[in-house]
Amino acid sequence: MSKYLKLFETTSQYEAYIKGSDVVLPNVSVAEDDLTKVYYNPWVAKVIATVNVTSTSDPTYILNDSGNISAVEIDGVEQPSVENEYTFSTTGEHTVKYTLIEPTSIGDDAFYGCTGLTSVTIPDSVTSIGNNVFESCTGLTSVTIPDSVTSIGNNVFESCTGLTSVTIPSGVTSIGDSAFESCTGLTSVTIPSGVTSIGDSAFEGCSGLTSIVVDSANTIYDSRDNCNAIINTSTNELIIGCNNTVIPNTVTSIGDYAFYGSGLTSITIPDSVTSIGEGAFYGCTGLTSMTIPDSVTSIGDWAFEGCSSLTSIIIPNGITSIGNSAFNGCESLTSITIPDSVTSIGDSAFESCTGLTSITIPDSVTSIGNSAFYGCTGLTSVTIPDSVTSIGNNVFYGCTGLTSMTIPDSVTSIGQNAFNGCESLTSITIPDSVTSIGGYAFSGCHGLTSITIPDSVTSIGYNAFQQCSGLTSIICNATTAPAIQNNTFRNVKTGGTLTVPSGSTGYNVWMGTGNYYLGKYNWTKVEQ
Repeated sequence: MSKYLKLFETTSQYEAYIKGSDVVLPNVSVAEDDLTKVYYNPWVAKVIATVNVTSTSDPTYILNDSGNISAVEIDGVEQPSVENEYTFSTTGEHTVKYTLIEPTSIGDDAFYGCTGLTSVTIPDSVTSIGNNVFESCTGLTSVTIPDSVTSIGNNVFESCTGLTSVTIPSGVTSIGDSAFESCTGLTSVTIPSGVTSIGDSAFEGCSGLTSIVVDSANTIYDSRDNCNAIINTSTNELIIGCNNTVIPNTVTSIGDYAFYGSGLTSITIPDSVTSIGEGAFYGCTGLTSMTIPDSVTSIGDWAFEGCSSLTSIIIPNGITSIGNSAFNGCESLTSITIPDSVTSIGDSAFESCTGLTSITIPDSVTSIGNSAFYGCTGLTSVTIPDSVTSIGNNVFYGCTGLTSMTIPDSVTSIGQNAFNGCESLTSITIPDSVTSIGGYAFSGCHGLTSITIPDSVTSIGYNAFQQCSGLTSIICNATTAPAIQNNTFRNVKTGGTLTVPSGSTGYNVWMGTGNYYLGKYNWTKVEQ
């Protein structure tokens, strides 16, 4: 190489340079008590500095890093050796030229966040590119990687949103985790024959990617049948897809995050596929419909999370569980049928599915995870089967359209925030099987005017009925009052009635005037 670089007097001038700003530098004066450091860019072969010497006495001119310098010339004369310091015999201007040792690797974070960087040519001496080297270089539009490079580290080009093309040389054997993640401008990629390892999320979130080709000589990966995807040859797992992927009928599984954040609008899953991995279609905001074949027996957590345009999906009969956050944020989904084969619904499985108006949970389901229907504001009715034994925390939190709910006799506990914010809920039946009502369980249920608490309930949590501003009647059938916490009845309607069994005990606590108990709101206790 024969590139040259200006002399930098300070680290701030160097940092300004690599971030794309213009730097105007004065000549460097070396005088007594004025020892100047040189900062250089490791991309270049030589550094030339003009030194204005005003004194020939000590101190001498000092190099800041002789270990990266292979030769020194002063006024055109090569010095016999590279030293840390030199003394000039005459005053006036002298030219100092450093020949740098070319780097074999680019260190971690070397150009992280250099938003002014638009193009890069990496010298042939480099064999490895470290982690995060060009991460968030949003102005970078092209990069030339030499054949000498054998490995591309983790997150190297992550969030280089201006990068439209990159050629991975034939010498590369490994591509690190998230190496090209969120390169939204990238439209095509070719994987050479020598690549034996592709890290997790290597092309995740590349929403503009329309073409993926694997060299036919690669023995680890392939893009069979011109499928525009990367398939693990030995396992038949599709690990990376793009907007134009066609899944071959030889693929048996869709890998974790295979289409994460892609611009995919539609796709057909063949009958050969038996599993869909975690986050497989996460954030595919353009995907509108999906038919999952009966061959599929498992759908991973977060599989369709954030597919905001998805309006319908058919879950096959072979599925036994719906994973955590499987359909979280699918706000356009209006209906879904859960087959009889399903036994569990995971945490946040349908959270924020605001378009969902009704759902039938089959008798096969025994557990509903926390926050399963959190924020489903369009949901007006739900049928919970007798097979369910508990309603977890936050299950129907913020379901503002829910008007009524029947809890089956199989349920023994109602979790924290289970119906918090269900402001349209006007009636609910709590069965004799329930023994505990969690904190904030019915908080903010403004439409609730009356509630009956069975004699099986022994404890009611903190703020369980707070902000139930329409509540005027509570019937509690327990002869010994269930234990309550502070604020259990905070801001209920003034002047209501508590009806309890004749001869019952412990309700004097409920009727107290402190801690936002019923007495504070002038409620009346009636025994019958």
